[in-house]
Amino acid sequence: MSDVCPDTAGEGMKSSWPELVGKRGEEAKEIIDIENTKVTAEIISENAIVLAVVVCDRVYVRVNDHGIVTQIPFVG
Repeated sequence: MSDVCPDTAGEGMKSSWPELVGKRGEEAKEIIDIENTKVTAEIISENAIVLAVVVCDRVYVRVNDHGIVTQIPFVG
């Protein structure tokens, strides 16, 4: 994603968080918001249907019915 979103995922800015899979969604959101201040993390259902539109200041945190992150959050 860093090629698509250079301003929010550029040098020194994290663009994906594989280590957050398995953590609580709220905890993951807080970590993302701290580690990349140019993006806003949004918690959504793992089953949510979203448009395939790249938004360079957004990170979806997909969680299951128990609020656990099930997919790698990334910028876009």
